Amino acid sequence: MSMTIAIRPTIVDRVLPRGLATDIALILGGAALTALAAQVSIPTALGVPFTLQTFAVLVVAASLGSVRGALSMLVYAMVGVLGLPVFAEASHGLDVIFGATGGFIMGFIVAAAVIGRIAEGNFGGKILRYLSAATVGSVVIYLVGIPVLATVSQVDLLTATGWMIPFMIWDVVKAAAAGLALPGAWKLVDALKK
Repeated sequence: MSMTIAIRPTIVDRVLPRGLATDIALILGGAALTALAAQVSIPTALGVPFTLQTFAVLVVAASLGSVRGALSMLVYAMVGVLGLPVFAEASHGLDVIFGATGGFIMGFIVAAAVIGRIAEGNFGGKILRYLSAATVGSVVIYLVGIPVLATVSQVDLLTATGWMIPFMIWDVVKAAAAGLALPGAWKLVDALKK
């Protein structure tokens, strides 16, 4: 029996050998995917750009599960804090974490744990379950990110929430895209396993 970080199997465990080395590679790969997705960035006047980071969080968490997904996002955050330009618009450092977007990055860690936990519960190819998980995960990101944005920007929560409405619409699109892609991936894995 090999050692693994995963609590319960997810889609990646159906195609890759389970073990600590695989888990570490998956965690680093999830962090790298999130870093790449962050570079697909459209600047806004708010200082919080439109990116594909949250799409990566949704996919990584649902694919890796709660522990590996959260660790992947933690690695992503730590690598950025340590100076690699992995955050949106190739930014990095503590100033990002303590800035307008920092709460959202911290929210990625919590959201990955939540989405991953849902994925561990016999997630399969169920589109509605994934869309529900993605919605809950997105709400978690906003619950962590908006108060930080409000504090840093010195505005009330309602104002900061209003600023996020265009991002919420964008996140619904990303959740729908991931919600369609992941069940298809499950069907492909099931077909390949037969």
